[in-house]
Amino acid sequence: MRNYIILASATALAACGGAGPQSAGSVGAPSSGGSGSTGTFVNPTETKTYDAIGGAQHFAYKTRDDGQTQYGELYAGDANTPRDGGITVAYNPRDAIFEVTVNRPLASVSTGTNRFQDPAHRVDFGGLSQPQADVPQLPAAANIQYLQAGSSSGPVISGGDPNHYVVGNDTFTSQVQTFFYQKPGTTTQYVTYAGYVRNTLGVVKQTDPVTKGTYLENSYSLDRAVFAYGERSDNSVVPKTGSASFTGDMLATMVFNPLIDTDPLASTYFQWITGSQTTTVDFAKLSVSSAFNGTVSAAALDAYTNGNYVLPGGTTFTAHGSATIDLVGKGGFTGTIGDAKFTTPGGKDYVVSIAGSSLDGAFFGPAAQEIGGGFRIVGGTPDQRIDILGAYTGKK
Repeated sequence: MRNYIILASATALAACGGAGPQSAGSVGAPSSGGSGSTGTFVNPTETKTYDAIGGAQHFAYKTRDDGQTQYGELYAGDANTPRDGGITVAYNPRDAIFEVTVNRPLASVSTGTNRFQDPAHRVDFGGLSQPQADVPQLPAAANIQYLQAGSSSGPVISGGDPNHYVVGNDTFTSQVQTFFYQKPGTTTQYVTYAGYVRNTLGVVKQTDPVTKGTYLENSYSLDRAVFAYGERSDNSVVPKTGSASFTGDMLATMVFNPLIDTDPLASTYFQWITGSQTTTVDFAKLSVSSAFNGTVSAAALDAYTNGNYVLPGGTTFTAHGSATIDLVGKGGFTGTIGDAKFTTPGGKDYVVSIAGSSLDGAFFGPAAQEIGGGFRIVGGTPDQRIDILGAYTGKK
């Protein structure tokens, strides 16, 4: 299985990640909306705390080694607005310490403060020490830095597969947190995107009251978050006339299970979407229009379910949304997603019936030359579990 350094606290965890030596310029400084005087995002000089825009998800359920389906399921998701807090990133460049919090009660996610500071927790893909299951391995050009910490105890049946959660034996417990972010300056100078994965697992041997046989019961509690943070623009520098186009990156986490009503073994798995976005802003009309394009990654599988899911790796994703700028009232722009669709490698389309959605963002940089934000798409078809939460960045 993967190697994790045992820590004294489950809520104040130490780690500092990324591949190779990490200078001030190779770690992401948090951004405006927080404490500390103005510094530079790419090369931070002062400790700052940044309010992030994005969303969080939580999925808890159980499996057993004599069955093929999930049970006791509870899912929740939530997205914040530019002025609605709950997701923060703090960075201390002197000591290379990150502190990350994701506290979104409507998503049933409350991480406390995750403190990443130990150089031994700097990880990348490959070898014995690497990001845990369901942390997306993005292309090298994306320049993603990974920080991870956690602890585990008890016997293991199998582990070490990045596409499969650890399979534990009786009394096994594990909780591991991973924070990952794009190194500032890679594609944007004043805003970046990031993700958070927390996997909690407990295994207990149970006795079936009917058959009197024993089985291993696996309890999963899985948290995901994706968000954008950086140095937000002062309202005074945001143009009031003209228009501009912002292009950049997009990252999303989702659950997509449309088979609950048709397949008794249908299970729900988290999947990531990576891609790009283009946003057009008409400053005079206070209007925002965004288009998202991405590719779905394969799911990480749990123990004992059948592993079948609808959207294979390589499925494409498209969505379009619109928003209205309200700098004084909202601190940026807010709106909705109008349409979303997936197309599998075999050419089958899945059009999402949208029950609820959001598109949120803000301007970043001393001249509002960049944008960042989040979006959410909640499926509305009965007996389906579909929820997509994303973050994006862009520059003129």
